[in-house]
Amino acid sequence: MDSLIFDSHAHYDDSAFDSDREELLAMLPQKGVCHVINAGASLKGSAASIALAEKYEYFHAAAGIHPEDAFGLPEDWQEQLKKMLAHPKVVAVGEIGLDYYYEDACPREIQQQVFEAQLKLAKEFDLPVIIHDREAHGDTMEFLRKYRPRGVVHCFSGSAEMAKEVVSLGMYVGLGGVVTFKNARHPLEVAAVVPPDRLLNETDAPYMAPVPYRGKRCDSTLIPYSAAKIGEIKGVSAQEVLSWGKENAARLFGITL
Repeated sequence: MDSLIFDSHAHYDDSAFDSDREELLAMLPQKGVCHVINAGASLKGSAASIALAEKYEYFHAAAGIHPEDAFGLPEDWQEQLKKMLAHPKVVAVGEIGLDYYYEDACPREIQQQVFEAQLKLAKEFDLPVIIHDREAHGDTMEFLRKYRPRGVVHCFSGSAEMAKEVVSLGMYVGLGGVVTFKNARHPLEVAAVVPPDRLLNETDAPYMAPVPYRGKRCDSTLIPYSAAKIGEIKGVSAQEVLSWGKENAARLFGITL
């Protein structure tokens, strides 16, 4: 396969890769992976993402605070994040957003404050955002309507109607392994309505591995499984879906192919 796999959302800094990270990342380009966006979820994770991006040419970092990590931040967290956003291999602010599924991790009010502050930073640095939205569709859309950022709603879990509005705001929709799950209804409806020029392929590695690898550790080489499912829905080949995703991600993140 040509190098068509552009993984727009992974977490290779995760401890799930501690045993073989170097070997795996050295091998991915030989397996058809052209680019990876590694999304930070905390200050520590963002720094680790940048370190990986410095080491591997095909790697790019996103720096941001995930809603589950928004509680108990140091007073100077924005200053620390600003330094990272100025790094030449940082191409987005992310992973940021709202998660009302794990409310014990961080109260809604604090999640919203940290999310809003990072949307403002994205404007300041003229960077796209990578949005996490779990069981917080209404509030997430309120912020997107208010700030109208460039970016992607990753691991999209909303309705087809919400996807249409996200696209109408000029944003992209990220889809991955969940489209292959037996109980996946909304993601399939979303895949059907998202225009080819607004679709991003992603893994969320090490999570969300597609069938037939569901429950196992995910990596970027598994994207063709979700691309095949999306292609089935849209009446095109997996290659075509991979090609769309590659072009779209390069456009959004300002990466030369």
